Amino acid sequence: MQGNTRSKIKTLDEIAEIAAVARVAGKKIVLCHGVFDLVHIGHVRHFQLARKEGDLLIVTLSTEMHVNKGPGRPVFNDGLRAEMLAALEQVDWIAISPDPSAERVIEVIQPTVYVKGSDYADPASDVTGKLEQEKKAVEKHGGRMVITRDITFSSSSLINEYLDVFDPELRHYLAEAGEREVETQINEALEKAANLRVLIIGDAIIDEYQYVTTMGKSAKANMIATRFESSEFFAGGVFAAANHIASICQEVEIITVLGSADSREVVIRDQLAPNVKITPLFREGVPTTRKCRFISSGYLRKLFEIYHFEDTPIPKKIRDRLIENIQQKVEDFDVIVVNDFGHGMLDSKSIEAISDTGKFVCVNTQTNSANHGYNLITKYARADFICIDAPEAQLAARDRFSSIESILSDTLAKMIDCNRFIVTHGREGCVAYDEDSGTIRIPAFTKTVVDTIGAGDAFFSIAAPLAAVGASMEVAAFAGNAAGAIKVGIVGHRKYVEKIPLIKYITSLFK
Repeated sequence: MQGNTRSKIKTLDEIAEIAAVARVAGKKIVLCHGVFDLVHIGHVRHFQLARKEGDLLIVTLSTEMHVNKGPGRPVFNDGLRAEMLAALEQVDWIAISPDPSAERVIEVIQPTVYVKGSDYADPASDVTGKLEQEKKAVEKHGGRMVITRDITFSSSSLINEYLDVFDPELRHYLAEAGEREVETQINEALEKAANLRVLIIGDAIIDEYQYVTTMGKSAKANMIATRFESSEFFAGGVFAAANHIASICQEVEIITVLGSADSREVVIRDQLAPNVKITPLFREGVPTTRKCRFISSGYLRKLFEIYHFEDTPIPKKIRDRLIENIQQKVEDFDVIVVNDFGHGMLDSKSIEAISDTGKFVCVNTQTNSANHGYNLITKYARADFICIDAPEAQLAARDRFSSIESILSDTLAKMIDCNRFIVTHGREGCVAYDEDSGTIRIPAFTKTVVDTIGAGDAFFSIAAPLAAVGASMEVAAFAGNAAGAIKVGIVGHRKYVEKIPLIKYITSLFK
Protein backbone atom coordinates (compact mmCIF):
# COMPACT_ATOMS: atom_id res chain seq x y z
CA MET A 1 0.00 0.00 0.00
CA GLN A 2 1.49 3.31 -1.08
CA GLY A 3 1.08 6.91 0.10
CA ASN A 4 0.88 8.49 3.52
CA THR A 5 1.16 5.71 6.09
CA ARG A 6 -1.13 7.57 8.50
CA SER A 7 -3.95 7.13 5.99
CA LYS A 8 -3.89 3.44 6.96
CA ILE A 9 -5.20 4.31 10.44
CA LYS A 10 -9.00 4.16 10.56
CA THR A 11 -11.77 3.88 13.12
CA LEU A 12 -13.11 0.42 13.83
CA ASP A 13 -16.35 1.28 12.02
CA GLU A 14 -14.41 2.39 8.95
CA ILE A 15 -12.37 -0.82 9.02
CA ALA A 16 -15.61 -2.83 9.23
CA GLU A 17 -16.83 -1.17 6.01
CA ILE A 18 -13.49 -1.82 4.27
CA ALA A 19 -13.66 -5.48 5.33
CA ALA A 20 -17.26 -5.80 4.09
CA VAL A 21 -16.30 -4.48 0.65
CA ALA A 22 -13.31 -6.84 0.51
CA ARG A 23 -15.51 -9.82 1.39
CA VAL A 24 -17.94 -9.00 -1.42
CA ALA A 25 -14.95 -8.85 -3.78
CA GLY A 26 -13.96 -12.36 -2.69
CA LYS A 27 -10.80 -11.32 -0.88
CA LYS A 28 -9.37 -13.18 2.11
CA ILE A 29 -9.20 -10.92 5.17
CA VAL A 30 -6.48 -11.54 7.75
CA LEU A 31 -6.71 -10.05 11.26
CA CYS A 32 -4.04 -9.62 13.96
CA HIS A 33 -4.88 -8.11 17.34
CA GLY A 34 -2.69 -7.13 20.29
CA VAL A 35 -0.92 -4.41 22.25
CA PHE A 36 2.26 -4.12 20.12
CA ASP A 37 3.81 -1.72 22.61
CA LEU A 38 7.35 -2.03 21.32
CA VAL A 39 7.47 -3.35 17.75
CA HIS A 40 10.39 -5.75 17.19
CA ILE A 41 11.61 -8.30 14.65
CA GLY A 42 9.32 -10.96 16.12
CA HIS A 43 6.32 -8.78 15.30
CA VAL A 44 7.62 -8.09 11.78
CA ARG A 45 8.00 -11.82 11.07
CA HIS A 46 4.54 -12.40 12.58
CA PHE A 47 2.98 -9.87 10.21
CA GLN A 48 4.90 -11.25 7.22
CA LEU A 49 3.53 -14.74 7.88
CA ALA A 50 0.06 -13.37 8.55
CA ARG A 51 0.03 -11.44 5.26
CA LYS A 52 0.68 -14.67 3.35
CA GLU A 53 -2.59 -16.08 4.69
CA GLY A 54 -4.75 -13.70 2.64
CA ASP A 55 -5.18 -10.62 0.50
CA LEU A 56 -5.66 -7.96 3.17
CA LEU A 57 -3.96 -7.63 6.57
CA ILE A 58 -5.80 -5.66 9.24
CA VAL A 59 -4.14 -5.04 12.62
CA THR A 60 -6.18 -3.84 15.59
CA LEU A 61 -4.68 -2.47 18.81
CA SER A 62 -5.91 -2.70 22.39
CA THR A 63 -6.54 0.85 23.57
CA GLU A 64 -4.42 2.15 26.47
CA MET A 65 -7.13 1.82 29.13
CA HIS A 66 -7.44 -1.92 28.46
CA VAL A 67 -3.74 -2.80 28.45
CA ASN A 68 -3.43 -4.96 31.57
CA LYS A 69 0.33 -4.97 31.97
CA GLY A 70 0.42 -2.73 35.02
CA PRO A 71 1.53 0.83 35.78
CA GLY A 72 3.50 2.59 33.05
CA ARG A 73 2.20 0.36 30.27
CA PRO A 74 1.80 0.78 27.46
CA VAL A 75 4.97 2.83 27.12
CA PHE A 76 3.70 4.23 23.82
CA ASN A 77 0.22 5.72 23.50
CA ASP A 78 -2.47 4.60 21.06
CA GLY A 79 -1.47 7.07 18.35
CA LEU A 80 2.23 6.21 18.40
CA ARG A 81 1.63 2.46 18.38
CA ALA A 82 -0.77 2.81 15.45
CA GLU A 83 1.68 5.02 13.56
CA MET A 84 4.50 2.53 14.05
CA LEU A 85 2.41 -0.33 12.64
CA ALA A 86 1.25 1.83 9.74
CA ALA A 87 4.88 2.19 8.67
CA LEU A 88 5.12 -1.56 8.03
CA GLU A 89 4.49 -2.44 4.40
CA GLN A 90 2.85 -5.77 5.26
CA VAL A 91 0.04 -4.01 7.17
CA ASP A 92 -2.83 -2.65 5.08
CA TRP A 93 -5.09 -1.13 7.74
CA ILE A 94 -4.93 -0.32 11.46
CA ALA A 95 -7.65 0.44 13.99
CA ILE A 96 -7.70 0.98 17.74
CA SER A 97 -10.26 -1.16 19.55
CA PRO A 98 -12.19 0.49 22.40
CA ASP A 99 -13.05 -2.91 23.90
CA PRO A 100 -11.11 -4.97 26.47
CA SER A 101 -10.95 -8.08 24.25
CA ALA A 102 -10.78 -8.93 20.55
CA GLU A 103 -14.25 -10.47 20.36
CA ARG A 104 -16.06 -7.34 19.14
CA VAL A 105 -13.26 -6.67 16.65
CA ILE A 106 -13.71 -10.18 15.27
CA GLU A 107 -17.47 -9.69 15.16
CA VAL A 108 -17.35 -6.51 13.07
CA ILE A 109 -14.44 -7.47 10.78
CA GLN A 110 -15.34 -11.18 10.37
CA PRO A 111 -11.85 -12.24 9.25
CA THR A 112 -11.17 -15.20 7.01
CA VAL A 113 -8.06 -15.88 9.09
CA TYR A 114 -7.33 -14.72 12.65
CA VAL A 115 -3.59 -14.91 13.36
CA LYS A 116 -1.99 -15.21 16.80
CA GLY A 117 1.66 -15.59 17.77
CA SER A 118 3.33 -18.69 19.13
CA ASP A 119 2.82 -17.43 22.70
CA TYR A 120 -0.76 -18.65 22.25
CA ALA A 121 0.09 -22.11 20.89
CA ASP A 122 -0.84 -23.68 24.24
CA PRO A 123 -4.40 -22.64 25.21
CA ALA A 124 -3.74 -23.82 28.78
CA SER A 125 -1.18 -21.02 29.22
CA ASP A 126 -3.76 -18.34 28.37
CA VAL A 127 -4.54 -16.91 31.81
CA THR A 128 -7.29 -14.67 30.40
CA GLY A 129 -9.35 -17.55 29.04
CA LYS A 130 -10.15 -15.33 26.05
CA LEU A 131 -8.35 -17.33 23.36
CA GLU A 132 -11.01 -20.03 23.12
CA GLN A 133 -13.75 -17.37 22.99
CA GLU A 134 -11.92 -15.57 20.19
CA LYS A 135 -11.52 -18.85 18.28
CA LYS A 136 -15.26 -19.52 18.52
CA ALA A 137 -16.04 -15.95 17.38
CA VAL A 138 -13.85 -16.44 14.28
CA GLU A 139 -15.33 -19.83 13.44
CA LYS A 140 -18.86 -18.47 13.90
CA HIS A 141 -18.37 -16.49 10.68
CA GLY A 142 -16.62 -19.28 8.80
CA GLY A 143 -13.07 -18.18 9.58
CA ARG A 144 -10.18 -20.04 11.16
CA MET A 145 -7.43 -19.27 13.66
CA VAL A 146 -3.78 -19.69 12.72
CA ILE A 147 -0.75 -19.69 15.05
CA THR A 148 2.49 -18.34 13.55
CA ARG A 149 5.74 -20.02 14.55
CA ASP A 150 8.93 -18.03 14.11
CA ILE A 151 11.48 -16.25 16.27
CA THR A 152 9.86 -14.67 19.29
CA PHE A 153 10.73 -11.81 21.59
CA SER A 154 8.84 -10.23 24.45
CA SER A 155 8.01 -6.53 24.25
CA SER A 156 7.79 -6.47 28.05
CA SER A 157 11.24 -8.05 28.35
CA LEU A 158 12.78 -5.58 25.91
CA ILE A 159 11.09 -2.64 27.62
CA ASN A 160 12.20 -3.79 31.07
CA GLU A 161 15.79 -4.36 29.91
CA TYR A 162 16.46 -1.43 27.60
CA LEU A 163 14.08 1.43 28.42
CA ASP A 164 15.05 1.94 32.08
CA VAL A 165 11.50 1.56 33.34
CA PHE A 166 12.87 0.15 36.63
CA ASP A 167 15.37 1.82 38.92
CA PRO A 168 18.53 -0.18 39.77
CA GLU A 169 17.26 -1.34 43.17
CA LEU A 170 14.07 -2.79 41.71
CA ARG A 171 15.88 -4.31 38.74
CA HIS A 172 18.30 -6.06 41.13
CA TYR A 173 15.49 -7.31 43.35
CA LEU A 174 13.45 -8.66 40.41
CA ALA A 175 16.49 -10.56 39.11
CA GLU A 176 16.98 -12.23 42.50
CA ALA A 177 13.25 -12.91 42.92
CA GLY A 178 13.23 -14.50 39.48
CA GLU A 179 15.98 -16.89 40.55
CA ARG A 180 13.87 -17.81 43.60
CA GLU A 181 10.94 -18.54 41.25
CA VAL A 182 8.70 -16.07 43.05
CA GLU A 183 6.40 -15.74 40.03
CA THR A 184 5.72 -19.48 39.98
CA GLN A 185 5.06 -19.44 43.73
CA ILE A 186 2.61 -16.55 43.34
CA ASN A 187 0.68 -18.38 40.63
CA GLU A 188 0.55 -21.52 42.76
CA ALA A 189 -0.68 -19.53 45.77
CA LEU A 190 -3.34 -17.77 43.68
CA GLU A 191 -4.54 -21.14 42.44
CA LYS A 192 -4.92 -22.37 46.03
CA ALA A 193 -6.60 -19.14 47.14
CA ALA A 194 -9.23 -19.49 44.42
CA ASN A 195 -11.07 -22.05 46.57
CA LEU A 196 -11.09 -19.98 49.76
CA ARG A 197 -14.27 -18.83 51.48
CA VAL A 198 -13.48 -15.55 53.23
CA LEU A 199 -15.40 -13.83 56.01
CA ILE A 200 -14.44 -10.16 56.13
CA ILE A 201 -15.27 -8.02 59.15
CA GLY A 202 -14.80 -4.27 59.25
CA ASP A 203 -16.03 -0.70 59.10
CA ALA A 204 -18.48 0.45 56.46
CA ILE A 205 -17.25 3.55 54.62
CA ILE A 206 -18.60 5.53 51.69
CA ASP A 207 -15.88 7.52 49.93
CA GLU A 208 -17.39 10.59 48.30
CA TYR A 209 -15.43 12.65 45.78
CA GLN A 210 -16.64 16.20 45.09
CA TYR A 211 -14.78 17.54 42.06
CA VAL A 212 -14.35 21.31 42.01
CA THR A 213 -12.51 24.02 40.09
CA THR A 214 -10.65 26.61 42.13
CA MET A 215 -11.82 30.15 41.31
CA GLY A 216 -9.63 32.12 43.71
CA LYS A 217 -9.63 33.73 47.13
CA SER A 218 -12.97 34.96 48.41
CA ALA A 219 -13.21 38.76 48.42
CA LYS A 220 -14.84 38.83 51.85
CA ALA A 221 -13.13 36.06 53.77
CA ASN A 222 -9.81 34.31 54.12
CA MET A 223 -10.82 31.23 52.13
CA ILE A 224 -10.64 29.76 48.63
CA ALA A 225 -13.80 29.78 46.51
CA THR A 226 -14.46 26.78 44.27
CA ARG A 227 -16.98 25.85 41.60
CA PHE A 228 -18.73 22.46 41.77
CA GLU A 229 -18.10 20.22 38.74
CA SER A 230 -19.30 16.70 39.57
CA SER A 231 -19.34 14.03 42.26
CA GLU A 232 -18.77 10.30 42.70
CA PHE A 233 -19.71 7.91 45.47
CA PHE A 234 -17.70 4.75 46.11
CA ALA A 235 -18.25 1.79 48.40
CA GLY A 236 -14.97 2.01 50.31
CA GLY A 237 -13.69 0.59 53.58
CA VAL A 238 -14.59 -3.06 54.09
CA PHE A 239 -16.53 -3.10 50.80
CA ALA A 240 -13.55 -2.15 48.66
CA ALA A 241 -11.44 -4.77 50.43
CA ALA A 242 -14.15 -7.41 49.86
CA ASN A 243 -14.22 -6.65 46.13
CA HIS A 244 -10.45 -7.06 45.84
CA ILE A 245 -10.57 -10.36 47.73
CA ALA A 246 -13.49 -11.58 45.62
CA SER A 247 -11.36 -11.29 42.48
CA ILE A 248 -9.07 -14.09 43.70
CA CYS A 249 -11.30 -16.09 46.09
CA GLN A 250 -14.40 -18.20 45.58
CA GLU A 251 -16.74 -16.65 48.13
CA VAL A 252 -16.71 -13.54 50.32
CA GLU A 253 -19.19 -12.44 52.97
CA ILE A 254 -19.14 -9.12 54.81
CA ILE A 255 -20.05 -8.51 58.43
CA THR A 256 -20.41 -4.80 59.11
CA VAL A 257 -22.63 -2.13 60.66
CA LEU A 258 -24.45 0.54 58.65
CA GLY A 259 -26.08 3.71 59.97
CA SER A 260 -29.87 3.72 59.73
CA ALA A 261 -30.12 7.51 59.30
CA ASP A 262 -28.31 7.48 55.94
CA SER A 263 -27.33 3.89 55.21
CA ARG A 264 -26.30 4.21 51.52
CA GLU A 265 -27.17 0.51 51.28
CA VAL A 266 -28.30 0.79 47.64
CA VAL A 267 -24.96 2.33 46.58
CA ILE A 268 -23.09 -0.35 48.50
CA ARG A 269 -24.99 -3.31 47.05
CA ASP A 270 -24.76 -1.91 43.52
CA GLN A 271 -20.96 -1.80 43.74
CA LEU A 272 -20.27 -5.20 45.28
CA ALA A 273 -18.81 -8.00 43.16
CA PRO A 274 -21.22 -10.85 42.29
CA ASN A 275 -19.57 -13.31 44.69
CA VAL A 276 -19.73 -10.92 47.67
CA LYS A 277 -22.62 -11.20 50.14
CA ILE A 278 -23.55 -8.80 52.91
CA THR A 279 -26.05 -9.02 55.76
CA PRO A 280 -25.48 -5.78 57.68
CA LEU A 281 -26.49 -4.76 61.15
CA PHE A 282 -27.89 -1.24 61.60
CA ARG A 283 -27.07 1.40 64.19
CA GLU A 284 -30.00 3.70 64.88
CA GLY A 285 -29.87 7.46 64.45
CA VAL A 286 -26.46 7.75 62.78
CA PRO A 287 -25.25 7.70 59.16
CA THR A 288 -23.01 5.13 57.54
CA THR A 289 -19.54 6.66 57.72
CA ARG A 290 -19.09 8.91 54.70
CA LYS A 291 -15.76 10.61 53.98
CA CYS A 292 -16.33 13.51 51.61
CA ARG A 293 -13.20 14.76 49.86
CA PHE A 294 -13.17 17.96 47.84
CA ILE A 295 -10.85 17.52 44.89
CA SER A 296 -9.40 19.98 42.39
CA SER A 297 -10.52 18.33 39.15
CA GLY A 298 -7.54 19.48 37.09
CA TYR A 299 -4.82 17.49 38.88
CA LEU A 300 -6.90 15.40 41.32
CA ARG A 301 -5.45 17.33 44.26
CA LYS A 302 -7.40 16.79 47.46
CA LEU A 303 -8.23 20.15 49.06
CA PHE A 304 -9.97 19.13 52.27
CA GLU A 305 -12.14 16.40 53.75
CA ILE A 306 -15.35 16.19 55.79
CA TYR A 307 -16.30 13.13 57.86
CA HIS A 308 -20.01 12.36 58.28
CA PHE A 309 -19.93 9.71 60.99
CA GLU A 310 -20.35 8.58 64.58
CA ASP A 311 -17.22 6.93 65.91
CA THR A 312 -18.19 6.23 69.50
CA PRO A 313 -18.34 2.49 70.26
CA ILE A 314 -21.45 0.75 68.94
CA PRO A 315 -24.13 0.07 71.59
CA LYS A 316 -23.76 -3.17 73.57
CA LYS A 317 -26.94 -4.59 72.03
CA ILE A 318 -25.52 -4.28 68.50
CA ARG A 319 -22.08 -5.45 69.65
CA ASP A 320 -23.63 -8.63 71.06
CA ARG A 321 -25.49 -9.28 67.80
CA LEU A 322 -22.24 -8.68 65.91
CA ILE A 323 -20.44 -11.31 67.99
CA GLU A 324 -23.38 -13.68 67.56
CA ASN A 325 -23.19 -13.24 63.76
CA ILE A 326 -19.47 -13.99 63.76
CA GLN A 327 -19.93 -17.12 65.86
CA GLN A 328 -22.82 -18.38 63.71
CA LYS A 329 -21.13 -17.83 60.35
CA VAL A 330 -17.50 -18.65 61.05
CA GLU A 331 -17.76 -22.41 60.49
CA ASP A 332 -18.74 -21.82 56.86
CA PHE A 333 -15.50 -19.98 56.11
CA ASP A 334 -11.80 -20.77 55.85
CA VAL A 335 -10.31 -17.37 56.65
CA ILE A 336 -11.29 -14.29 58.64
CA VAL A 337 -10.08 -10.94 57.34
CA VAL A 338 -10.41 -7.91 59.62
CA ASN A 339 -10.40 -4.38 58.18
CA ASP A 340 -10.39 -2.23 61.32
CA PHE A 341 -10.62 1.48 60.51
CA GLY A 342 -11.15 2.43 64.15
CA HIS A 343 -14.59 4.01 63.72
CA GLY A 344 -16.25 2.35 66.70
CA MET A 345 -17.36 -0.99 65.30
CA LEU A 346 -14.82 -3.34 66.89
CA ASP A 347 -14.15 -3.27 70.63
CA SER A 348 -12.18 -5.62 72.87
CA LYS A 349 -15.07 -8.10 73.19
CA SER A 350 -15.53 -8.32 69.40
CA ILE A 351 -11.79 -8.73 68.90
CA GLU A 352 -11.69 -11.49 71.50
CA ALA A 353 -14.54 -13.29 69.73
CA ILE A 354 -12.66 -13.11 66.43
CA SER A 355 -9.46 -14.45 68.01
CA ASP A 356 -11.36 -17.32 69.64
CA THR A 357 -12.77 -18.66 66.36
CA GLY A 358 -9.72 -20.81 65.70
CA LYS A 359 -9.69 -19.71 62.06
CA PHE A 360 -6.76 -18.16 60.20
CA VAL A 361 -7.12 -14.47 61.13
CA CYS A 362 -5.68 -11.65 59.00
CA VAL A 363 -5.75 -8.16 60.50
CA ASN A 364 -5.28 -4.64 59.21
CA THR A 365 -5.76 -1.72 61.60
CA GLN A 366 -5.70 1.77 60.17
CA THR A 367 -4.62 5.07 61.59
CA ASN A 368 -6.50 8.04 60.17
CA SER A 369 -7.26 11.62 61.13
CA ALA A 370 -10.18 10.51 63.32
CA ASN A 371 -8.29 7.98 65.45
CA HIS A 372 -4.60 8.92 65.33
CA GLY A 373 -2.83 7.00 68.08
CA TYR A 374 -5.99 5.24 69.28
CA ASN A 375 -6.37 2.38 66.80
CA LEU A 376 -3.12 0.48 67.11
CA ILE A 377 -2.45 -3.08 66.00
CA THR A 378 -1.48 -3.94 69.58
CA LYS A 379 -5.19 -4.05 70.50
CA TYR A 380 -5.11 -7.47 68.80
CA ALA A 381 -3.30 -9.88 71.13
CA ARG A 382 -3.24 -12.61 68.47
CA ALA A 383 -3.38 -12.91 64.70
CA ASP A 384 -2.03 -15.21 62.01
CA PHE A 385 -1.15 -12.41 59.59
CA ILE A 386 -0.86 -8.67 60.12
CA CYS A 387 -0.50 -5.94 57.50
CA ILE A 388 -0.13 -2.27 58.45
CA ASP A 389 1.77 0.73 57.12
CA ALA A 390 5.04 2.19 58.42
CA PRO A 391 3.57 5.04 60.54
CA GLU A 392 1.12 2.55 62.08
CA ALA A 393 4.00 0.21 62.94
CA GLN A 394 6.00 3.07 64.46
CA LEU A 395 3.03 4.20 66.56
CA ALA A 396 2.37 0.68 67.82
CA ALA A 397 6.04 0.20 68.72
CA ARG A 398 6.30 3.76 70.09
CA ASP A 399 9.48 4.08 68.06
CA ARG A 400 10.01 6.87 65.52
CA PHE A 401 13.62 6.24 64.65
CA SER A 402 14.42 2.53 64.35
CA SER A 403 14.27 0.84 60.97
CA ILE A 404 11.04 -0.89 60.00
CA GLU A 405 12.99 -4.15 59.90
CA SER A 406 14.04 -3.65 63.51
CA ILE A 407 10.56 -2.58 64.62
CA LEU A 408 9.12 -5.77 63.14
CA SER A 409 11.63 -8.32 64.39
CA ASP A 410 12.61 -6.74 67.70
CA THR A 411 9.35 -5.15 68.86
CA LEU A 412 6.04 -6.02 67.19
CA ALA A 413 6.80 -9.73 66.83
CA LYS A 414 7.34 -9.83 70.60
CA MET A 415 4.32 -7.67 71.50
CA ILE A 416 1.75 -9.64 69.48
CA ASP A 417 1.22 -13.39 69.13
CA CYS A 418 1.77 -13.35 65.37
CA ASN A 419 4.68 -14.57 63.26
CA ARG A 420 3.71 -13.15 59.85
CA PHE A 421 3.88 -9.40 59.24
CA ILE A 422 4.02 -7.05 56.29
CA VAL A 423 4.56 -3.31 56.67
CA THR A 424 3.82 -1.16 53.63
CA HIS A 425 6.13 1.80 53.18
CA GLY A 426 4.79 3.93 50.33
CA ARG A 427 7.48 4.87 47.82
CA GLU A 428 9.92 2.68 49.76
CA GLY A 429 7.95 -0.47 48.93
CA CYS A 430 7.27 -2.86 51.81
CA VAL A 431 8.97 -5.01 54.43
CA ALA A 432 7.86 -8.60 55.03
CA TYR A 433 8.69 -10.66 58.11
CA ASP A 434 8.19 -14.15 59.44
CA GLU A 435 9.98 -15.70 62.37
CA ASP A 436 11.69 -18.39 60.29
CA SER A 437 13.01 -16.26 57.41
CA GLY A 438 13.41 -12.87 59.06
CA THR A 439 12.80 -9.69 57.07
CA ILE A 440 12.95 -8.88 53.38
CA ARG A 441 12.37 -5.51 51.73
CA ILE A 442 10.64 -5.34 48.36
CA PRO A 443 11.02 -2.04 46.45
CA ALA A 444 7.98 -0.15 45.18
CA PHE A 445 6.95 -1.21 41.68
CA THR A 446 5.76 2.22 40.56
CA LYS A 447 6.42 5.84 41.44
CA THR A 448 3.50 7.11 39.31
CA VAL A 449 0.50 7.87 41.50
CA VAL A 450 -2.98 9.00 40.48
CA ASP A 451 -4.78 8.40 43.79
CA THR A 452 -3.49 6.75 46.97
CA ILE A 453 -6.94 6.14 48.48
CA GLY A 454 -7.42 2.42 49.09
CA ALA A 455 -3.95 1.33 47.97
CA GLY A 456 -3.14 -0.18 51.35
CA ASP A 457 -6.49 -1.98 51.38
CA ALA A 458 -5.76 -3.46 47.95
CA PHE A 459 -2.33 -4.60 49.14
CA PHE A 460 -3.76 -6.25 52.26
CA SER A 461 -6.71 -7.80 50.42
CA ILE A 462 -4.48 -9.65 47.95
CA ALA A 463 -1.71 -10.54 50.42
CA ALA A 464 -4.04 -11.93 53.12
CA PRO A 465 -5.53 -14.87 51.17
CA LEU A 466 -2.06 -15.84 49.94
CA ALA A 467 -0.75 -15.83 53.50
CA ALA A 468 -3.73 -17.98 54.48
CA VAL A 469 -2.85 -20.71 51.95
CA GLY A 470 0.72 -20.92 53.24
CA ALA A 471 2.58 -18.67 50.81
CA SER A 472 5.84 -17.20 52.06
CA MET A 473 5.73 -13.61 53.24
CA GLU A 474 7.83 -12.59 50.24
CA VAL A 475 5.26 -14.11 47.88
CA ALA A 476 2.33 -12.49 49.70
CA ALA A 477 4.15 -9.15 49.84
CA PHE A 478 5.11 -9.26 46.16
CA ALA A 479 1.52 -9.90 45.09
CA GLY A 480 0.28 -7.21 47.49
CA ASN A 481 2.88 -4.77 46.18
CA ALA A 482 1.66 -5.42 42.64
CA ALA A 483 -1.96 -4.90 43.70
CA GLY A 484 -1.05 -1.61 45.39
CA ALA A 485 0.83 -0.45 42.29
CA ILE A 486 -2.25 -1.14 40.16
CA LYS A 487 -4.57 0.56 42.68
CA VAL A 488 -2.65 3.86 42.82
CA GLY A 489 -3.45 4.24 39.12
CA ILE A 490 -7.22 4.09 39.79
CA VAL A 491 -9.31 7.06 40.91
CA GLY A 492 -11.18 6.21 44.09
CA HIS A 493 -12.74 2.77 43.83
CA ARG A 494 -13.86 3.02 40.21
CA LYS A 495 -12.37 -0.43 39.67
CA TYR A 496 -11.06 -3.11 41.96
CA VAL A 497 -7.90 -5.12 41.43
CA GLU A 498 -8.80 -8.09 39.24
CA LYS A 499 -7.01 -11.42 39.08
CA ILE A 500 -6.14 -11.59 35.37
CA PRO A 501 -4.66 -8.06 35.12
CA LEU A 502 -2.77 -8.76 38.37
CA ILE A 503 -1.25 -11.96 36.96
CA LYS A 504 -0.38 -10.25 33.67
CA TYR A 505 1.28 -7.36 35.51
CA ILE A 506 3.33 -9.71 37.69
CA THR A 507 4.35 -11.65 34.57
CA SER A 508 5.44 -8.42 32.86
CA LEU A 509 7.64 -7.53 35.86
CA PHE A 510 9.59 -10.75 35.47
CA LYS A 511 10.03 -10.54 31.69
